[in-house]
Amino acid sequence: MRASVPAKRIVKLCTFASAISFHNRQAELEVRGSLCSTQCSRDTGRDFYTQGLVFLPSAGFSSRTMAQQAPTDPTKMGEGRAIAVLTSGGDAQGMNAAVRATVRVGIYTGAKVFFVHEGYQGLVDGGDHIRPATWESVSMMLQLGGTVIGSARCQDFRTKEGRTKAAFNLVKLGITNLCVIGGDGSLTGANQFRTEWRELLADLVKAGKITANEAKGSSHLNIVGMVGSIDNDFCGTDMTIGTDSALHRIIEIVDAITTTAQSHQRTFILEVMGRHCGYLALVTALACGADWVFIPEMPPEDGWEEHLCRRLADQRCRGSRLNIIIVAEGAINRNGKPITCDQIKELVSKKLGFDTRTTILGHVQRGGTPSAFDRILASRMGVEAVMALLEATPETPACVVSLSGNMAVRLPLMECVQVTKDVTTAMAEGRFEDAVKLRGKSFENNWNTYQMLAHVHPPDTKSNINIAVLNVGAPCAGMNAAVRSAVRVGLLQGHQMLAVHEGFDGLAHGMIEPIGWSGVAGWTGKGGSMLGTKRSLPHEFMEEISLSITKFNIHAVIIIGGFEAFVGGLEMVQAREKYEELCIPLVVIPATVSNNVPGSDFSIGADTALNTITMTCDRIKQSAAGTKRRVFLVETMGGYCGYLATMAGLASGADAAYIYEEPFNIHDLEVNVEHLVKKMKTTVKRGLILRNEKCNTNYTTDFIFNLYSEEGKGVFDCRKNVLGHMQQGGTPSPFDRNFGTKMGIKSVLWLTDKLKECYRHGRIFANSPDSACVLGMRKRCLVFQPLAELKDDTDLEHRIPKTQWWLKLRPVLKILAHYNINLDTTEMAELEHVIKKKGLVQH
Repeated sequence: MRASVPAKRIVKLCTFASAISFHNRQAELEVRGSLCSTQCSRDTGRDFYTQGLVFLPSAGFSSRTMAQQAPTDPTKMGEGRAIAVLTSGGDAQGMNAAVRATVRVGIYTGAKVFFVHEGYQGLVDGGDHIRPATWESVSMMLQLGGTVIGSARCQDFRTKEGRTKAAFNLVKLGITNLCVIGGDGSLTGANQFRTEWRELLADLVKAGKITANEAKGSSHLNIVGMVGSIDNDFCGTDMTIGTDSALHRIIEIVDAITTTAQSHQRTFILEVMGRHCGYLALVTALACGADWVFIPEMPPEDGWEEHLCRRLADQRCRGSRLNIIIVAEGAINRNGKPITCDQIKELVSKKLGFDTRTTILGHVQRGGTPSAFDRILASRMGVEAVMALLEATPETPACVVSLSGNMAVRLPLMECVQVTKDVTTAMAEGRFEDAVKLRGKSFENNWNTYQMLAHVHPPDTKSNINIAVLNVGAPCAGMNAAVRSAVRVGLLQGHQMLAVHEGFDGLAHGMIEPIGWSGVAGWTGKGGSMLGTKRSLPHEFMEEISLSITKFNIHAVIIIGGFEAFVGGLEMVQAREKYEELCIPLVVIPATVSNNVPGSDFSIGADTALNTITMTCDRIKQSAAGTKRRVFLVETMGGYCGYLATMAGLASGADAAYIYEEPFNIHDLEVNVEHLVKKMKTTVKRGLILRNEKCNTNYTTDFIFNLYSEEGKGVFDCRKNVLGHMQQGGTPSPFDRNFGTKMGIKSVLWLTDKLKECYRHGRIFANSPDSACVLGMRKRCLVFQPLAELKDDTDLEHRIPKTQWWLKLRPVLKILAHYNINLDTTEMAELEHVIKKKGLVQH
């Protein structure tokens, strides 16, 4: 039953990402279970590694229901209101992006916004610690790690006397809305503050420190939380602010260590942060193909020492020159005693005689520039937090703005805190299976995926099934991770896996060979395409392809690539009428930086490209800020798809992003120039404009550059930068590694089931539409969609889907860039719950 709660208006921009989408940056792939073509994975949300792999709410979990309301002018929602924003507890990359969005959207609504410096300590001390925020004061903050407004552990706030001082400081400034960015401890403290608010005001009136009228004017305190923590240990949200950036730091270090470990044939043991949560360790292990991972939620079985040594020795026997072991800082054994790096080092050195080193990553994981996903996540949460504050009533419980797949949602703060505490209790009581489940279905799936790829030997019994894997189209980061997992899971199913080199060319001309377990070793972290890829389409040599399928006895095909993979798969389906050999199951896995494959909100490789663009834009902005009065025009890839330009614009704080999907004319260009002229009169004397490479055939990058240069004469000068193929290169991001890994697994398991369905009279025959599918994400569902059905939703001329979810984020980009536009606030959403009435946790 759904609990009765007040309905809340939300911005009609709830789908987002790194996202975003990244990212919709993460549906979490069910490693086991039914694989029907329209199956939805369920989860209350806990893993962006399906970023955008969104889950349907479980039974009893209140889903968003929308109702139309009379339009509200969003620029007047905050008039007469004051909002304070603070960061508390441990810092996390992306906190500054959340602060920036909160300040700018607060000002956009007409509210006064205040910084609270040094967390709760600043709230208690008052004075200069609570200062008005302006639009310009949060400029150049987006790309900075840590928290610019400071954070501190505050003992004073734990006392009633300290909270009374904090209440006095807020009342005197007329602040009745508090946005807290921090972990579960910080958010619990905020809720206690809210609960005691009226009592604190009564004490202040009694002491003569405030008047009765002041108390009446501040009779209620609204609280909204955003979870900022690299540990990702807060239940109810897929990803906390800072987690993705921490994974970037960890993977950078693991990649660097791998090269030296290979040189000397060493075993490396790495300890990562996470307190009592093994998320960072588990995802790191998946992203780097570690030999073993120790996490507190699932301690190893008794006798693990023998098992570990056996596995490490086995890997060496298979030709591996190194071993990687990941240890969460809170790792324990079944008796609750800590498992340390030194303990493992001593074991491996003595038992196996391997040259072994340990590395404790420490606070480097908290530092550095936030990833594109964290910036977009934090910005999106900041928008939702302001709306939640301004729509709150005295009856509304304190809420936390959360991520559920690619949807920003609001959850009761204390319910989330309770579930988080339940995990700790389960571990303390030795209920480790429950602890994994309480973390969420995605965490559980991550664990199952790790076990499948790291713990099992291929079976002796063979299935006599041959599955071919090929890459098609332009290369992108993450393709190799998908190939690796597909090959290894296929081998675990007893199949023979065939590597096809050079795309459809190779399939036609017999460039096909068996590939084994060790043949894909180390592929997870490699960029580009190890198999080789071409843009050729099968219609050029369909006859030769059908002959190769017969010659190599291929029973199913996995096509990993971009729009060419989609079109190529479609051509193979259409050719089934002429070539019976093509009547075999096939699945297309979207992998392209352009993120333009129909049937999926996200593609492998888009996140890595997005991070490349974002980091380049950071450097360009730094140059522009130093030179003053300079505008940079940056051209991004994507074909006709504006995903990269739009999301990079959000992540880098661009002033505008020109895309094909949102037509523009000379008047729009004029408005943008006038906007930049006004901006040069402020303290922010720089500009950044993004242009998708095919947004307009006439308004080219050179045309816009010349226009800006001419119109900006005497006010600003202009520079242009075409990023080019650097967007396709580089090592895959943590998201793309994990996304690719899970997509590869999912595709093989689906094909295995489909082959059983299609086996007739001693042969495989598949000619139904649902035997050729795209594996993709759709909002809260991970689905296999028939290629033939997706054709109707495709603009084949411009190589893009006809409907694209990320276009709803365009208004956020414009608002944060200080454009006066209207935000649609006509939809209503109910507060969602993570605990049933009976107290059973949803998972």
